[in-house]
Amino acid sequence: MIVLEMKAVVKPSQCAAIDDAIRTVQFIRNKALRLWMNAKREDRIDKYSLNKYCALLAKEFKFADELNSTARQASAERAWSAISRFYDNCKKGVKRKKVRNAAGYPKFQKNNRSVEYKHSGWKLSENRKKITFTDKKNIGTLKLKGTRDLNFYPLDQIKRVRIVRRADGYYVQFCINLDVREYAKPLEPSKKCVGLDVGLKIFYADSDGEMVETPKYYRQAEKRLNRLNRKKSKKFKGGQPQSNNYKKARKRYARKHLRVSRQRKGFVQREALRVIRSNDLVVYEDLNVKGMAKNSKLAKSINDAAWSIFRGWLEYFGYKYGKVIVAVAPHNTSQDCSSCGEKVPKSLSTRTHVCSHCGYAEDRDVNAAINILKKGLSTVGHTGTHAWGEIPSGLAGYVLPN
Repeated sequence: MIVLEMKAVVKPSQCAAIDDAIRTVQFIRNKALRLWMNAKREDRIDKYSLNKYCALLAKEFKFADELNSTARQASAERAWSAISRFYDNCKKGVKRKKVRNAAGYPKFQKNNRSVEYKHSGWKLSENRKKITFTDKKNIGTLKLKGTRDLNFYPLDQIKRVRIVRRADGYYVQFCINLDVREYAKPLEPSKKCVGLDVGLKIFYADSDGEMVETPKYYRQAEKRLNRLNRKKSKKFKGGQPQSNNYKKARKRYARKHLRVSRQRKGFVQREALRVIRSNDLVVYEDLNVKGMAKNSKLAKSINDAAWSIFRGWLEYFGYKYGKVIVAVAPHNTSQDCSSCGEKVPKSLSTRTHVCSHCGYAEDRDVNAAINILKKGLSTVGHTGTHAWGEIPSGLAGYVLPN
């Protein structure tokens, strides 16, 4: 599925109704998780058992009955998603740190921010500029703002609708089941291929020698964020927020973080699309970003660089426009000479590659990008390649740029 997002224009009464629906979703999800935790070995708790449990909760609690039945089921599915992920991690042998946190043991939600409806509980207007939620939560009709035209997509392809609460308001997301390649304008073949080496100072360097600097949005906003965080902390007294001033300070702090994340996401989208439009084959390193971010000295810079998001959008646009995307192992791409292939050991502080065997000199990142491209060209079409032939499961649910 792809996800189209539009801003919702809401009244204060509607804000309260949406917040109530979101709290109900969190309650049902946590109750379903508690049912699984308390179940005995002989009790078989599966996805369908949790869906049936939603009906029992609706009979017992009035506020749960006010929520649409498909929204209750979607809440139970969130709990089952966490449970099944835990089972998968156990099968894969994920290392355990704590008994209750073993292999990603499911946790209770405390700050849920969305409510999801399936095929019922909502209705679009004729011009599809408004949406009405028909359950007993009294959310009512919300006006939708955005450049996306929902008339472009058949109504039966909209499988789910979410209301998402963010620091700057409420958004409505439409999960649409379609093949993005059917709606994409074909691109002319560029007859080019490129290798990409990502970094912290340089966002990426390609095999043609082009370099794109990292904008470092978080680093630029860090001073302002710390100031807002201190102001927020000063209004937090006695272990509990005492006034509306704390809530206002918290919102200002959250809005600033939201702005930084949107700046980073927009930059990554533009760069990924530019690379895909300019090349028919794109090769990049298959980095373990999650493991690298465990380095306490580099974690902030690695997260600010957004390598994983960049890779995700490369894969999405590559699939959409029919380009070949290949991920290769990152081993020795910086150490090997791209000219003669000999290994030239160097530290991270050495930014220029100078080969002692053949005398080849090049920027460290460009040399690595050339090695990455060579690896990709040697694996294309072979068994075990990471070239995408169909849309990856990780791309399902990407929120498209408005």
